[in-house]
Amino acid sequence: MADESQRHCIEVACPECGQVQAEPALVVSTQCRACRANFQVVDGKGVVRKHPVARLAPPRKDTDPEPAPRVQKPAIARRFGPSAPAPRSFLMRWLYPEKPRREVHCFNCGHPFSTIGEAQSSQCPKCGGYISLLDYDISEVWNRRIQTGGNVVIRKTGSISGVTVRCHHLTVLGELAGAVECSGDLVIRNHGKITGTVQCRHLRIEKGARVEFLNPVNATTATIDGNVRGQISCTGAITLEKRARLQGLVRTSSLVVKSGAKHIGIIEMLTDPPAPPA
Repeated sequence: MADESQRHCIEVACPECGQVQAEPALVVSTQCRACRANFQVVDGKGVVRKHPVARLAPPRKDTDPEPAPRVQKPAIARRFGPSAPAPRSFLMRWLYPEKPRREVHCFNCGHPFSTIGEAQSSQCPKCGGYISLLDYDISEVWNRRIQTGGNVVIRKTGSISGVTVRCHHLTVLGELAGAVECSGDLVIRNHGKITGTVQCRHLRIEKGARVEFLNPVNATTATIDGNVRGQISCTGAITLEKRARLQGLVRTSSLVVKSGAKHIGIIEMLTDPPAPPA
């Protein structure tokens, strides 16, 4: 049986390096065990392939140094700089427009700075304090303190009582019985009493609203188109629309009273704007 198996093998020489190796008698093509070259076998002799094929590289020895990988910078980085964001297409800008940057005041040190419009939180660059930028939509009873650089909306079914609300814009459609500190606008469209102190950039009382402030109100400007009772101090102008009814002490540098508006109380005209509260 051993002699029978020898008769079915032939010796073939590699046409590349001359290595002689045993192959089956019916072999058509093979690979050199020395140089890894692929060649054809015709009439028992090794010939070079007529069509080129991929050649396997010889196995790497452990002593060979590993070549360093080539790092190719993307085209965008070469064109716009390594830290520049990739430009967005016109369709993406039209479907998903970028929000404008928002102005934020730190609650700890009062330092103003700006951040991107999509941010949900930020950190004060001066004192390192954490600042939440979440928006709140209140549609139920709420008795937890709110401190955010975002906007707060109190729906008709919502109410906030006994806590302080510190935010950017505050819109009141329901009930509010607490202190307010807004870096933006305070818009009131309901009836009720606000028991806490109020501080905002712009105070707006919408048409048909009836509001009573039990503590002083400090604002930069104010626009009143409803029924208001309380003490209002503004460093800027106070505008009374034609349906406005204002009762109480008013301190302002400019008072605009449109036809049909009424004011009952004392008016103190400020020559020099007072210093903002600390």
